[in-house]
Amino acid sequence: MAQATFSIRMDEDLKRQFDMLCADFGMNATTAFNVFARAVVRERRIPFEIHASAESDRTAGMAAFMALRAEAKANGLQDMSLEEINEEIRKARIGEFDK
Repeated sequence: MAQATFSIRMDEDLKRQFDMLCADFGMNATTAFNVFARAVVRERRIPFEIHASAESDRTAGMAAFMALRAEAKANGLQDMSLEEINEEIRKARIGEFDK
């Protein structure tokens, strides 16, 4: 099989740490990347979970908002005025609902 060169840029400190860890595993970085590439092709997915925290937080926030919106609609509260919403928030902040 013909060989191809694959070049990547990486933070110098990260590369040093990666090289050291690969050596602990008894391989070099090229072998480690080949193992990774073979796993991706074999499994047809990235073989570990990837999180994009900012987008994940936004997605989770939007999901929570939509769930609250659906709950408000189910309880007949979707037509509250801004003043009514702010009053609900004020009461929640001072703990008036707990009394």
